[in-house]
Amino acid sequence: MHEHNSNTSITADVQSIDAGHHMHPFTNTGALNKKGARVITHAEGVYLWDSEGNKIIDGMAGLWCVNMGYGRKELIEASDKQMKQLAYYNTFFQTTHTPAAELAKEIASVTPYDLNHIFFANSGSEAIDTIIRMVRQYWAIKGKPYRNILIARENAYHGSTLGGTSLGGMSGMHKQGGPMVSNITRIRQPYWYGEAGDMTEEEFGIACAKALEDKILEVGPDNVAAFVGEPIQGAGGVIVPPANYWTEIQKICDKYDILLAADEVICGFGRTGSWFGCETFGFKPDIISMAKGLSSGYLPIAAVAIGDRIANAFIEHNDDFNHGFTYSGHPVAAAVAIANIQLMKKENIVEYVAKDIGPYFQNKLREAVADHPLVGHIEGIGLIAGLALVKNKAPKELYADEVNIGMICRDHCFNNGLIMRAVGSRMVLSPPLVISHEEVDELCEKVRLCFDLTLKSVS
Repeated sequence: MHEHNSNTSITADVQSIDAGHHMHPFTNTGALNKKGARVITHAEGVYLWDSEGNKIIDGMAGLWCVNMGYGRKELIEASDKQMKQLAYYNTFFQTTHTPAAELAKEIASVTPYDLNHIFFANSGSEAIDTIIRMVRQYWAIKGKPYRNILIARENAYHGSTLGGTSLGGMSGMHKQGGPMVSNITRIRQPYWYGEAGDMTEEEFGIACAKALEDKILEVGPDNVAAFVGEPIQGAGGVIVPPANYWTEIQKICDKYDILLAADEVICGFGRTGSWFGCETFGFKPDIISMAKGLSSGYLPIAAVAIGDRIANAFIEHNDDFNHGFTYSGHPVAAAVAIANIQLMKKENIVEYVAKDIGPYFQNKLREAVADHPLVGHIEGIGLIAGLALVKNKAPKELYADEVNIGMICRDHCFNNGLIMRAVGSRMVLSPPLVISHEEVDELCEKVRLCFDLTLKSVS
């Protein structure tokens, strides 16, 4: 695919239509309409091109999702073939079709432990809503409908449906569209660099897990349905928990017989160097959500993988589970997801992340910017990383909120051929899993350049 020349008239036309009719997610619409949205026209591998002809390296894999890179013919052809054969049929009314059944089997071939039963949805948010309903219904089936409190974490992101927003810990989201879903409570996040004080990582991991036990005892163990967490908090700024955190959380859930749910929407499908993040951190959830990397973002699809304990309760309970979506197990999306998982297996992508490109990326990023005056801390594993921007490293001093250091940096990235996302004063990276050594080198050079430009802007 070739770069094309800039076309200002296309840009203006699309921006005008966009401003006239399109309301964007998580956006100040009035401000964007005045500025004009960036128009992306095509993509290949780890690169995007905009309508002005700029070539951009996508350090975020779309929105944490284009794991196998852009332009994969295997996924395009799977869509085309299925579209011609059966473009749509539903999975209600005691009906199935080959792609839905085969995809459930394909997902079960890569999920760990006993997570072998699959419920389909269309987005990570819907998968989370499914988990909320499913864990509450599980306890109702077990004769304990009062076990309906869910515990999650501050600064967690679990999507933006009413259920996902309520479960997540984003205060800016909670200010809008309330009242939220009731019987959800939260505990502190395991953000060692930002919140541990002088505790070691191990001490902090134990303290953050103890917060779960304290909360369980506060609300009453026999009122709690489940604890829900992302293995690594993604949209919260890539918060990698201390190594002992998840095993401590598991012990507490086991002690009080509380279901453990992992939101694998970002970590799933190889991002951390395992098929799922729970494997990387060594814990065993009862139920997990997935989306994004399931189809590499080529078509909207999500799923919940359910372990035997919950699945058997539903299977043995002689009643309907009144939940689902018109597009649950959509045949074309399912066909693309099957092709995506098979392509990942064929190319040994998870092993490539674990043993080759993941360590290379983590090392190269630290070589490039760990010594930079702006960088207080780098954390990450596999092909996901978070960088804390600081005014002063030691003693640690952050920029005032009104400086908006993250957005200054993001704007420099935008203007220098790099997609890197800002989360408050943290910059986050999540490139496609197919990225090469040379492309990682380019990515890290651009990160360094944009940090230099950001420092100039605030000096």
